[in-house]
Amino acid sequence: MGTASNLSKVSIFFLVLFFFNIFVNEKPFKEKLTHLHFYFHDVATATNPTVVQVAAAPNSTGRIRPFGSLMIADDPLTETPDPSSKLLGKAQGLYSSVSQSQTTYLMAFNFVFMEGKYNGSTLSIFGRNSILSKVREIPIIGGSGVFRFARGYALARTYAVNSTTFNAIVEYDVHVLHY
Repeated sequence: MGTASNLSKVSIFFLVLFFFNIFVNEKPFKEKLTHLHFYFHDVATATNPTVVQVAAAPNSTGRIRPFGSLMIADDPLTETPDPSSKLLGKAQGLYSSVSQSQTTYLMAFNFVFMEGKYNGSTLSIFGRNSILSKVREIPIIGGSGVFRFARGYALARTYAVNSTTFNAIVEYDVHVLHY
């Protein structure tokens, strides 16, 4: 009788192990790669600016966005460089001038999508943006909605900048892995 009981326990153990192995190796969600392309409009001088400087370092008068300055933005993301083209969402966040020798920002933004299948979803970027470089790579560190568990990178290219007002249009190519 003891042998049958032990055999039963061993059978149950292997049955549990079998189902556990299936569960652990099962991939219920398949990771996807999504490419997004849009334009970011950073407008500092207008009736309704989309970016404002909220802090500046002492002795920084007369300089545009000097080291230590902090800007808050609610910039439109559009389908084309034309500011009146289809609004896809907003770039909401902050950037700060972090280099004493280069025009370099630390960026912390959420791309908030307000259109189509990404409506209500966000991508979070955080990283260095050396704006005088032709192409800048900024990490994507997360997301929400469709982009839950997102990771990837954004390539930023300055499309146009006004040297007097510093209003800028930046082209973004975003490559993101998500579930």
